[in-house]
Amino acid sequence: MLTAVLSTIGAVFAYAGGARQTDAMLLKNEALLRKSEADDQWAYYQAKSQKQALAELGAQLTSGDVAAGYRSNVERYEKERKDISDKATALDNEARALNEDSERHIRPHERLSQAMTAMQISIALASVAALTRRKWLVGVSIAAAATGLGLGIVGWFLT
Repeated sequence: MLTAVLSTIGAVFAYAGGARQTDAMLLKNEALLRKSEADDQWAYYQAKSQKQALAELGAQLTSGDVAAGYRSNVERYEKERKDISDKATALDNEARALNEDSERHIRPHERLSQAMTAMQISIALASVAALTRRKWLVGVSIAAAATGLGLGIVGWFLT
């Protein structure tokens, strides 16, 4: 009977740990996507900067309507760069926040995995105690189960 109860508790901890791990991995993937999008925006920003520099050079080397056209392009590129920079910064911030969320989700998984390990040890000790009729092994099994239960509770409520 003890092994059945311990197995059930262990299964609950294993499920909860797996769910937390999956959540952490999904958040990490989202963070990676946002970081990649931010990197693309920063590359686009660099391209606009180069175009702006060329337009500034064109404005200096020419005069009249041609120079005015180049100056107009410089102003447009400056505005575009600001918009791109804002978008890239927002994506970087979002990636950072998703990474932090991922870290918060993985911490409980570690405790729940430790709880499951303690429960498995407890089940093994209870089985050996039943086979050998050693009462002291039942006590050790219960101690291991209590350790697992404590770790599981901490992992369950850890955020």
